[in-house]
Amino acid sequence: MKARLALLMLLLVAALSPAQATEVKPVDIGKNIDVWMVEDHTLPIVSLTLSFPAGSAYDPAEKPGLANFAASLIDEGAGPLNSRGYHSALADRGIRFGVNVDRDYMVVSITTLKENLPEALRLLQLALTKPRFDTDAVARVRTQIIQSIEQDETEPPAVAQRDFMKAFFNGHPYGHSSDGDVAGVFAVTQDDLRGFARSHWVKGGLKIAIAGDVTAPQAAKLLADTFKPVSGAVPPPPPVVGRLGQPGVHVVTMPVPQPTVMFGLPGIMRSDPDFLPGYVANYILGGGGFSSRLTEEVRVKRGLTYGITTQLSTFHRASVMLGSVATRADAVRQTIDVVKATMADFAQKGPTQAEIDDAKTFLTGSFPIAFASDAGIASQLSVFQRQGLDVGYVAHRNALIQAVTIEDVRRVARKLFTPARLTVVVAGTMQDGRGAPQRPQAPVRPTPAPVAPPPAATPSGQAPAAKKPAPAPLQSRGGKPATRP
Repeated sequence: MKARLALLMLLLVAALSPAQATEVKPVDIGKNIDVWMVEDHTLPIVSLTLSFPAGSAYDPAEKPGLANFAASLIDEGAGPLNSRGYHSALADRGIRFGVNVDRDYMVVSITTLKENLPEALRLLQLALTKPRFDTDAVARVRTQIIQSIEQDETEPPAVAQRDFMKAFFNGHPYGHSSDGDVAGVFAVTQDDLRGFARSHWVKGGLKIAIAGDVTAPQAAKLLADTFKPVSGAVPPPPPVVGRLGQPGVHVVTMPVPQPTVMFGLPGIMRSDPDFLPGYVANYILGGGGFSSRLTEEVRVKRGLTYGITTQLSTFHRASVMLGSVATRADAVRQTIDVVKATMADFAQKGPTQAEIDDAKTFLTGSFPIAFASDAGIASQLSVFQRQGLDVGYVAHRNALIQAVTIEDVRRVARKLFTPARLTVVVAGTMQDGRGAPQRPQAPVRPTPAPVAPPPAATPSGQAPAAKKPAPAPLQSRGGKPATRP
């Protein structure tokens, strides 16, 4: 099975090798703005991903959700155009415009025909410099966001993620949901929205990734003209994170047959040389789907779940290794015990060489998938920008992963995977479970997530009215396209 997977990955690399040779160029349009671009003249399409220092970490303590609220209104009217007029201007030119808010950034994604790129950037400039925040639009979007938050409060995956972040970050702004809470969203005023846009929708700290049918000189002129009237203010970074984690099991009681368990540890910062060994280690432990140890122990051997996964997520000020699993109420304790035992065994013994080889094959072979379209290229480059990597990282990324040794992974696994430090949040109930069978059973299938209506946005963003599905670990509003660290 693993040999077959390796062969498929090698064929994939061969098929998509041009993406691996993608040339990423820096474009200079002024101080404090980071622009990377890839020219691709295959189709007359251009995609941009723009990251503004306007994430939920900048929310006032008494008004969590302000950043997301403001972002949700970015296409709801600007300058002479009201909400209907702005949406019509986008639709008339076939311009795809999406927005997503994470902990550190507001991420705007745009895809357009080459001939409509100047108009797309004009509309973006209008939204950044002359947002309207009309009373009717604010009221409508406020209602949509509150309804979404209230629906999340009935879903174990969303509740577990929300309460995990709150417990893990111990009062830091990273700890509240990017969507905020009902009281915070209700308290936001039009003046709050205008003030946030003035101070955070700025070009100081802006990161732009652009890919498609445009040359570097053309891109430089268009972007320079677009951002010339935008404020050059540089927002201060989020506050330093203090203690991470609250070890132990925390239960949020919900009357559901299938609780969701979120578990996590302090992670590894992206700038740390140990990040890539940790990334490989995480793939082997829980990030590799059916090839991971946790899937083998929790799903295959014991039938306690349909799926279990872990991931390393990094923010500007912190990093977290976060895992997620859903199981029966009478199997929660057993599942947590198996997770801890598997983690302890991996930390003590480390990986096998075969596991290292399989992980490298997949992680390097799957990398070109992110470069299969201009939108994918812009999205992936934007991830690297937000992680503080240099413009040459794409060319060297796979070689850096290949350079990771089994000794590196063993060392980092011992440091990273400490079961006694696990913060565990259960959304549901924990029944005794002492009579739970130990033999393999049919896996527990996940509770079906609500079906979201088609969003009027790109894959990296979602219209405020669209209801997001039950979140995977650290999934932000509307989900994210596939990216590779």
